[in-house]
Amino acid sequence: MTSSPAPTNHIAHTLLARAHSPDTASQQFTERIKQKPLFLRPTSPSAADNRSRRRHQRLRKKEYFLKHQRPQPLSARKKRSSGLYDLPKEECKYAIFKGLHALWVGYMQEILDLKVSGRSGLVTPASHGAKLVSADYHGAEVEVVRSQCASRVGVKGIVVRDTKFTFVIVTEKDEVKSEL
Repeated sequence: MTSSPAPTNHIAHTLLARAHSPDTASQQFTERIKQKPLFLRPTSPSAADNRSRRRHQRLRKKEYFLKHQRPQPLSARKKRSSGLYDLPKEECKYAIFKGLHALWVGYMQEILDLKVSGRSGLVTPASHGAKLVSADYHGAEVEVVRSQCASRVGVKGIVVRDTKFTFVIVTEKDEVKSEL
């Protein structure tokens, strides 16, 4: 077998010659070192690679931000368009809201300290006014005693929706009324 003379100044050939016979060292140097492809990575990426890497990092950061962002509250227009405030006619029954009224009575007894202390004291604006103003009236049984519209006076029912200036109530006849 003829082999091309191996360069004697190569470090790999020198090391192989120390461990093997000269013919074996030359053969292994030719097959394993000289003919083996050497894969090199560029030492510095090109401008296009830098741009794509920065873009990829920016997109990952944006994705992380969007994933961990709290959802924005719905606007009033979106709430109205989604039907969030609509009450289905078949569910507006006075009997259904009697349970809500019982819960509301317990809530008010707790707010006004009537249930805890066991006292049946008088509730006055001076003693409990701030609590009454900030209380929730969903489930309260109300009666309209004074109104500019005479047809509304005397209407009784349970509050289904309490907004800033309006109570929506369900009467005993299962009618939904909006009272100012």
